[in-house]
Amino acid sequence: MSTIKLLFLFTFFSSLILGYGDGISGKYPIVVSTWPFVEAVRAAWRAVDAGFSAVDAVVEGCSACEDLRCDGTVGPGGSPDENGETTIDALIMNGVTMEIGAVAAMRYVKDGIRAARLVMEHTKHTLLVGEKASAFAIAMGLPGPSNLSSTESIEMWNKWKENGCQPNFWKNVIPLNGCGPYRPKSANGFSEGGYSKANLMGVIESRSSHFGLHSHDTISMAVIDKMGHVAVGTSTNGATFKIPGRVGDGPIAGSSSYADDGVGACGATGDGDIMMRFLPCYQVVESMRLGMEPKLAAKDAISRIARKFPDFVGAVVAVNKNGVHAGACHGWTFQYSVRTLEMEDVEVFTVLP
Repeated sequence: MSTIKLLFLFTFFSSLILGYGDGISGKYPIVVSTWPFVEAVRAAWRAVDAGFSAVDAVVEGCSACEDLRCDGTVGPGGSPDENGETTIDALIMNGVTMEIGAVAAMRYVKDGIRAARLVMEHTKHTLLVGEKASAFAIAMGLPGPSNLSSTESIEMWNKWKENGCQPNFWKNVIPLNGCGPYRPKSANGFSEGGYSKANLMGVIESRSSHFGLHSHDTISMAVIDKMGHVAVGTSTNGATFKIPGRVGDGPIAGSSSYADDGVGACGATGDGDIMMRFLPCYQVVESMRLGMEPKLAAKDAISRIARKFPDFVGAVVAVNKNGVHAGACHGWTFQYSVRTLEMEDVEVFTVLP
């Protein structure tokens, strides 16, 4: 056998063993998403299976969820704030370049993930916020301005107002009426306006925030494309009845999602105000970098939060470069969706707390 043939055979079999060749290793592509957002995963799968990049697939998947208003908490028309307005937080991260684009508290523009991609690809910034983010997105060609509220979100907000604006996210305050405005509560129970603790104790002590499956939610999606490249993205309306201006973990890299081409990726969902204090997805990816399997990395990140905040609710899903995926949760039962080459369609995995 000639030297050339031997060299060809060596290269061919090496590519099978090491996953080189045309970049298709058998482990890729893979799409992983928080929650049973099956149509969003299908949209991402169609893109990545057709040979598009991980970034492209993440945009297609998250956009589908925004268009479908997944669980009423992603895209336009969901999760009103205290003023009855819907805003959008979104993030995208390219695990090859470590570039990130994000928008937060964005008004008047429905395409959160596409706006985030524009930030990543056409600015040297990472995060744009509020009306200036909206103006940027519209200037870059996205549709708008438009009203992001819906009949359903306004109806939800009106019922909340009728219930005395309960539950909410205020603490240590005294309301001037049942729905505010609010003043800080002093140590002796009086505000500067002279409202007594005795008269207002029932109102003050009844005020509480509430996180549950449908009070807030996030699509957090990770994709590994045919070349083995990794990207992640998130999109959300944030917490229902949040204080206007609040930004949760959705557009925060390392909290709602994180990707590193040499390691893998992570997506998160839950009580973003708590979770963003721990950067759980950054923790997951770093644990996997050190050799921890996805299941243990996910459990470790969640347990770090639970030790400090035992009443929080949240979850993470991890996928490593080998396509191994796992989830962990606390305070609720978590489900996540996966599509791989070996699957005929999207499969939903259930994780118990």
